Amino acid sequence: MELYAATVGQIQENCYFLVGDNNRDTLIFDPGAEADTLKNIVEENDLNPIAIVLTHAHYDHIGALNEIRDTYDIPVYQHIIEKEWLVDPAQNGSGRHPELEDVISTKPADVYLEEMGDYSIGEFTFEMQHVPGHSPGSTVFIFKDNGFAIVGDVIFKGSVGRTDFPYGSHETLIKGIHKYITPLPGDTVLFPGHGDATTVQEEIDANPFLNGASR
Repeated sequence: MELYAATVGQIQENCYFLVGDNNRDTLIFDPGAEADTLKNIVEENDLNPIAIVLTHAHYDHIGALNEIRDTYDIPVYQHIIEKEWLVDPAQNGSGRHPELEDVISTKPADVYLEEMGDYSIGEFTFEMQHVPGHSPGSTVFIFKDNGFAIVGDVIFKGSVGRTDFPYGSHETLIKGIHKYITPLPGDTVLFPGHGDATTVQEEIDANPFLNGASR
C-alpha cells in the first residue's frame, strides 16, 4: 500500500491518495482544491481512482470534488450527518467567505456512512469512527494493520481542529480524540487535513490540547 499527498488551496489542505496492491486502485480523501494538480498526480503515478472519501464537508475539503468525481466517474462517500453540506454553501462554509472566488455547491454524495466500525471499499478495509466537534460529521479512517489513520481536521501536529464554527464543540472533540485516537498504538501515524503528519505518541506527549494546557 502506498500513500501520496498533495497540499492544495488557499488554506493548504491535504488531499490523500491511498493506493492498493491491485491494479493501482486508489481512494482519494478530501479533494479540496486545484483539480488539475490532483489529476496530474493520478496520471503521473498511474493511479486508478475507485472512490472519493470525505473526512468532513467543510469547503476547503471539497473544492475539487465535482471535477474529480466527474473525471473518473467514481462515487463519493460521506457521513450522513452532513448530507446537505455538499449542496449548501451556507453549511459547508464557502458562503461565509467572500474572499473565495466561488461558493462551493456540489452534487450530493453517492454513499452515506452511518454505521461506524469496520468497513471496506474495494480492497481497502479500515475502521471508521465518528469524532464530531470540529464539524458534526467528522470521521476518522483507521488502518490498523498498516499503522496509520487519516484524521481530517480532528487532530493536528501539536493542535486540534477549530471548534468556533457552527456546530463546534471543544469538549466533544477532545472526548472523541481520547476515545478513538489516543488509545491507538503510539507509533500509529496520523495524517491530518492540514500540516505535517504526526504520531499518536507524539501528540500524547506534546499536544497541549490533550493534556489540558490549552483550549
